[in-house]
Amino acid sequence: MAKAGDKSGTKGKKGLKRKATAEEPQEAAVAEDGATESGVQPPKTAAFPPGFSISEIKNKQRRHLMFTRWKQQQRKEKLAIKKKLKKEREALGDKAPPKPIPKTIDNQRVHDETIVDPNDEEVAYDEATDEFASYFNRQTSPKILITTSDRPHGRTVRLCEQLSTVIPNSHVYYRRGLALKKIIPQCISRDFTDLIVINEDRKTPNGLILSHLPSGPTAHFKMSSVRLRKEIKRRGKDPTEHVPEIILNNFTTRLGHSVGRMFASLFPHNPQFIGRQVATFHNQRDYIFFRFHRYIFKSEKKVGIQELGPRFTLKLRSLQKGTFDSKYGEYEWVHKPREMDTSRRKFHL
Repeated sequence: MAKAGDKSGTKGKKGLKRKATAEEPQEAAVAEDGATESGVQPPKTAAFPPGFSISEIKNKQRRHLMFTRWKQQQRKEKLAIKKKLKKEREALGDKAPPKPIPKTIDNQRVHDETIVDPNDEEVAYDEATDEFASYFNRQTSPKILITTSDRPHGRTVRLCEQLSTVIPNSHVYYRRGLALKKIIPQCISRDFTDLIVINEDRKTPNGLILSHLPSGPTAHFKMSSVRLRKEIKRRGKDPTEHVPEIILNNFTTRLGHSVGRMFASLFPHNPQFIGRQVATFHNQRDYIFFRFHRYIFKSEKKVGIQELGPRFTLKLRSLQKGTFDSKYGEYEWVHKPREMDTSRRKFHL
């Protein structure tokens, strides 16, 4: 009888020991939580030992808690480094070293041999004899035809109408099933200098073809992020009929110069500054952002800007010599993603 009792007693002791060992980590976790609530952070080595990975924690709540603690720790370390550097700069005064320039994809760009030097005589000669020379010599004035793909929907039609208010001396015509090869000769006979075709897919504009007449070139762009005037928050009043100014940013290569000259040839030479309207083509990482603004002088030093719309983003797909010819056209440049997009720091415009 005594032996049986002893066995049951030993079993009870073992059970108590197991319960104690199971409760120990819970108590440790409660102690850690209490330490954080009181404002005393646990030591770094105890919280995050070497080789520790937060993703290995299976409990979602615990994993989230540890991640927030790690983020707080990172912020404190950054702030401490910033305060230390600020004190050093204040102590040195004028002798303090210049602030380091932050590294970005733009300023770490891979060097391109085709980047244009402003003093390059060869580039100047090529531009003086290219297809846009008559425009830049002020021998011709732009006249633009804007059209769409076959059977356009309302959003594409409204974009064409709003573009015609941005680009002076532009006319909107509907395709009516005509092929572009038939439209181009009619445009040339009626003295149009440029043709803009806006394509759509699933009722949204997704492409733009810009062809300079009568001898080209023709550029094909992918269009995205289209916003019409009603979709832009805090927009200004509708644009007036004044000729806008034009800004072309970051078109630095030979290809970028030809694309920039295409956009410039859409607008007349003499902007009317009374209207205070600006059309901007900003190239950043081979994406061309189009914006249309009106600037307002608030005082002698402050200027306000109102966006008028529309807005969209373009990405060059191809540049073709001559007018539009999808079968037998000769291409100057074609975007090939697998061959050209090998580095994030390499740009073509």
